[in-house]
Amino acid sequence: MTQTQKTLLIVIIVIALIILIPFFYFKGTYNSLVTMDEEINGAWAQVENQLQRRYDLIPNLVETVKGYAAHEREVFVQVTEARSRVAGAGTVSDKIDANNSLSSALSRLLVVVERYPELKANTNFIRLQDELAGTENRIAVERRRYNEMVKAFNSRIRSFPTNFIAGMFGFEQATYFEVPPERQEAPKVTF
Repeated sequence: MTQTQKTLLIVIIVIALIILIPFFYFKGTYNSLVTMDEEINGAWAQVENQLQRRYDLIPNLVETVKGYAAHEREVFVQVTEARSRVAGAGTVSDKIDANNSLSSALSRLLVVVERYPELKANTNFIRLQDELAGTENRIAVERRRYNEMVKAFNSRIRSFPTNFIAGMFGFEQATYFEVPPERQEAPKVTF
C-alpha cells in the first residue's frame, strides 16, 4: 500500500468517524428519549389503573360494609328498642310483653351471629379502612414512580446537547402529577 493510499484511507476513516459518531449519538439519544417517553406513558397508565381501582373498589366496599352494618344495626336497634320498652314498662303485662320482645330480639341477634359468625361491623370497618389506606398507598407509589420518570425525562430533554435533538423531534416536557389543593385531603367515607 502506497503512502497516498494510506493517507486516503486515514482521511476516509476520519470522515466516517466524523459522520458515524454524531449519527450513533443522535440515534442513541433519540431512541432513549422515545424509550423514556414510553416509560412515562406506562407509568401514567399505572397511575390511572390505581385510580380506577379506587374508583371501582371503594364504592363496592362501602356498600358491602353498609349492608352488613345495616343488617346488624337493625338487630341492635330492635334489641335497644326492646330494652327501652322493658325499662319503660309500668304494668306487669307491659313488662312481660317488653321482655318477650327483648328475648325475641336477642334470639334474632344470636341467629344472625350463629348464621354469620364473620358478620361483625368492626371487622368490616377495619377491612374497609385497610383497603382505603392500601389503595391510597398504591396510588402514592405509582404517582411517585411517574413523577420520578418525568423528572428524569425533563432533565434529559433540557440538557445540552440533547435539547437540540428533543427540540427537532418535538419532545416536550412531561407534566408532573401534582395533587390540586382541594384533593390533598384523603377521601372521606361516610355511612
